[in-house]
Amino acid sequence: MSRFALIVKCPSRRGLVAAISTYLADSGCNITDSHQFDDMETNTFFMRVAFTSEKGMGMDELTSAFAPVAEQFEMEHAFHDIGARMKVLVMVSRFGHCLNDLLYRWRIGALPIDIVGVISNHLDYQKLVVNHDIPFHHIRVTKETKAKAEAQQMEVIEETGAELVVLARYMQVLSDQMCQRMSGRIINIHHSFLPSFKGANPYKQAFERGVKLIGATSHYVTADLDEGPIIEQDTVRVTHAQSAADYVSLGRDVESLVLSRAIHAHINHRTFLNGNKTVVFPASPGGYASERMG
Repeated sequence: MSRFALIVKCPSRRGLVAAISTYLADSGCNITDSHQFDDMETNTFFMRVAFTSEKGMGMDELTSAFAPVAEQFEMEHAFHDIGARMKVLVMVSRFGHCLNDLLYRWRIGALPIDIVGVISNHLDYQKLVVNHDIPFHHIRVTKETKAKAEAQQMEVIEETGAELVVLARYMQVLSDQMCQRMSGRIINIHHSFLPSFKGANPYKQAFERGVKLIGATSHYVTADLDEGPIIEQDTVRVTHAQSAADYVSLGRDVESLVLSRAIHAHINHRTFLNGNKTVVFPASPGGYASERMG
């Protein structure tokens, strides 16, 4: 039986939920999971409805038949096939913990995506990537070649059909033009010490200051460096008895976990941009895997 998700964003008004649920019921669809949020500050309504089509309707038919409802309520909306695997391109520099974690989760099916390629400005992980039968693209970046390098990166994105780009500790700043062109389609990860402890060795700086919490933030990339709409965050507690090396190790773990959670939310269409913030609906009650494998 076909499983779909309907994503809706529109001005808030009475009758929205009734109109959506009535349409689905009249179309022979059974709702299996539903979340909604009404942002009173912006007067914006957000909703994600997962459902099965018991009449065998496809996305084109569902979308076409829903058009009058969408027009009536001024909806930005989309139907998604829950079983479809999103095409993801990963970019990495010389810190490989997030890349390794993503490859492992992808390999065991915990992260149901198609990794269509890996771009790096170094050759450190070429063998690792190729051994996973994934195309590796070495695109060197210098101050003089940055524009040319980004043009090459965009070529790879377009040729692979990548729907999402993941910066798995990619240590180059993307241009404003690339950020705008790929708005809502690039996810980054960084430690949560910012704006403190900038530059090299942030975990060593944190250790020297006696920090008690280590965290990570995953967000959509914008032209404002490390200040895009936040998708996922987490922390781990440290004590005075732990070393600077412990800080680094724990930091890598929490970065990897937070990034994978953010990607999972995005590929399951549970994230909505809401100005400088996001609306992120929780995973199904059965857990992450149930959304794709249930």
